Amino acid sequence: MKFLKFLFVGIFFGIVLVKSEAVSWYRIFEMFKFQSFHMYGIIGSAVFLGVLGVWLIKKFKVHSTEGKEIFLPPKDKSFARYMLGGTIFGLGWALAGACPGPMYILLGTGVFTMLILIAAALLGTFVYGILRNKLPH
Repeated sequence: MKFLKFLFVGIFFGIVLVKSEAVSWYRIFEMFKFQSFHMYGIIGSAVFLGVLGVWLIKKFKVHSTEGKEIFLPPKDKSFARYMLGGTIFGLGWALAGACPGPMYILLGTGVFTMLILIAAALLGTFVYGILRNKLPH
């Protein structure tokens, strides 16, 4: 019962993404062909709100629901790893027509072929976990 609020937030988020056409394969295709600003506007507003939220958390020293201060450790600075990871993620997104969040939303809307993509994403995450110590970080 204590996780019910997260379920409702997830359902609401899914409805918003479906209604804004952010999970539409055609919108994603338009984005990767630089034919429409629609998805860039959605992603850009999400990045802006994320930056604003992190800034507010740091400025006002926000505490978690357990009363602990939220600490955001600094990220490792490495241009190559982010370029390589972003390229692999972007290629997967372009080939699949959906990034990880919308895959579950599309499954919920009845696109059952997303099960293949979800299985492949989980397999890729599992393989990365096995190979992580052998990869250059």
